[in-house]
Amino acid sequence: MKWSLWRLRSSTPCCTLWHESYSRSSIFFSTQGYGTVDMRFWEILGELWKNAPGKIGIVLLCLLLVVSIYVVSTYPRNFGATRWSNPSLWADNPKSVPPAWTNAFNRVKGFAHYTIELAEPDEENETRRAFEQRYFADILFQADTPPSFISYSLRDVKFHLRPPIISIMFERPDGHELILRRHVIAGSRRGEEAPYKRHNEQPLRAVLGSSDQLIDDVIQLYADEYQYDLSRQFVRDNMEDVLFGIPEIDAAEGGIAPLRGAYRITVRMLANHAEDIMGPVKIVLAGTVYGPMGTDALGRDLAEGLLYGLPIALLIGISTSIISTMIGMTLGMTSGYLGGKTDVAIQRAADIVANVPVLPLLIFLVFIGGSKLWIILLVLVAFSWPGLTIMVRTMVLQLRTGQEVEASRALGASSARIIFRHIFPHTASYVLAQLVFFAPAAILAESGLSFLGLGDPSIPTWGQILEYGFRTGAVFLGYWWWVIPPGLLIVITAVTFMFLALGLEPVVDPRLRGRRSWHF
Repeated sequence: MKWSLWRLRSSTPCCTLWHESYSRSSIFFSTQGYGTVDMRFWEILGELWKNAPGKIGIVLLCLLLVVSIYVVSTYPRNFGATRWSNPSLWADNPKSVPPAWTNAFNRVKGFAHYTIELAEPDEENETRRAFEQRYFADILFQADTPPSFISYSLRDVKFHLRPPIISIMFERPDGHELILRRHVIAGSRRGEEAPYKRHNEQPLRAVLGSSDQLIDDVIQLYADEYQYDLSRQFVRDNMEDVLFGIPEIDAAEGGIAPLRGAYRITVRMLANHAEDIMGPVKIVLAGTVYGPMGTDALGRDLAEGLLYGLPIALLIGISTSIISTMIGMTLGMTSGYLGGKTDVAIQRAADIVANVPVLPLLIFLVFIGGSKLWIILLVLVAFSWPGLTIMVRTMVLQLRTGQEVEASRALGASSARIIFRHIFPHTASYVLAQLVFFAPAAILAESGLSFLGLGDPSIPTWGQILEYGFRTGAVFLGYWWWVIPPGLLIVITAVTFMFLALGLEPVVDPRLRGRRSWHF
C-alpha cells in the first residue's frame, strides 16, 4: 500500500492536468517555488539512510527509543515521588562517589559497594538456657581504600519471653575479632501478649563503628598486636581505615595500610525461646565507588535518574514540538489564506506573544501554581508558535493566488478543503523541518528552566540533576560524574534531532540529493 506524504490529488480533470504539469522537483520552500513530496514511507527512510546525518540520526533515535521503552516498562510510574525523592531508600548508598569503572583508570583502587541479604541463619546452636542463631557475611577485601561505612538492618523479630540480644562481630584476616555492636530488642509493652513482634513494618537499621567500646577495643588491638598507639579521636574519625588496615612500618600516627584478605561479619541472635526468630538480615559495606554512574550527595544512584530522564526529555520535546507546530501551521495558513481582519488579528497576536518575556512570566506562574511539569509544557507551547505562523503566512500569501487555488475556487471548493488539500502540501516540507527543530529547542528550554530551579522537583529530569549538582557544589568539589553525564545526554538528544533534520533535506528537496557533502 502506498504511503504518501503531502500528496495532491483531485477528482476533477482540470486539477488533474494541472498537477501533472506541475514541477515535482521543486518541493522545498525556496525562491524557486513550492512542490509536493510523493514518496513511499520506506523510500523516505531509504533516502534518509543514504546520507550520513540521516543515518546517525536514525541510529541515535532508535537507541533513545529502545532505552525509553525499557525505562517506561520497568520503572514504577511514580518513580520520582516514591523512590527518587525518598531519602530513606538511599540511606545505605555511599554519598558522592564516582562510578565503579573508574577503578580501571585509577592507581588507587576504590572499594566496590557490597550488599548481602541473609534470609536464613547459617548456624543454629542450642544450650540449656539459650538458643543461638548466626548469620555469616564473608567479604574478600582487595581494594586500596576501605568502605565508606558499614551498616546492618534487620526486620521481623519475634520473641516469646525475654527480648533477644543481637551482636555484630567483625573478624579480620589476622584472626582478631571485634564486636561492632551489641544491643537488646525492645521488650514487651503493657497489655501486649506473646509472641511479641518488632520491626515488622520499618526495619531496624544502624551504622556500625561509632561506639566507645569499639574504639577502646581497636586501640587495645593496635597496642597489643602492633605496638602502635592510636588516639581516640583518630580512631573515631577513621574507623573504617583501622578496621580494614594495619600500621605502616616506620610511619607516624595516621599511617594505616590496607589489610587485604578475607573478612567475616557475623550477626548473632541470642534468644530464650526455641521459637524466637529473626527475619532477613542485610549487611552493607558502602563503597568508595558505586555502579555505572556514581551517586549524588543523597546517595541516589545517578544511573537511575539519568535513565528516567530520557523518556521525560523525549516526551517534552516531541509533545511540545507537535503541538506548537500544529498551532503555528494552522494559524499561519488561516491568516495567509483568509486575509483581512483575521490576518491582522492573528499577526498582531503573534507579534505580541513573540515579544512577551517568557522567563519572568514562567517565574510568576511557578510562584502561583507551583513547580509543575505541565506548567512548563504549557508555557513552552504557548510561546513557540509565532515564528512558524509568520513564515507559513508568507508562503500562503504567494500560494493563494496560484492557478491551483484559483481552479479549486472556480469548482466551488470550500476554504477548508483548499487550505488542507492544495495549500498545506506545499508548506509541509518547511513545517516538517520546523517540527524536527522544535524538539531539541523544547528539551533545551526545559533543562535550562530546571537548572534555574523552576522545574518540577518530583520528576528527575536531566536539568534537575544538574541543578542539584550545582546547588550542592559538585562542580567546585570535582564531582564530574554528577555534572558531565546529564549535560552530555542533553546534547546527544538535541543533536539526534539535528541530524534527522539535516538528513531530511534531500528528502524534501530533491535538488540536494546529488550534492551530498559527506556520507558513509
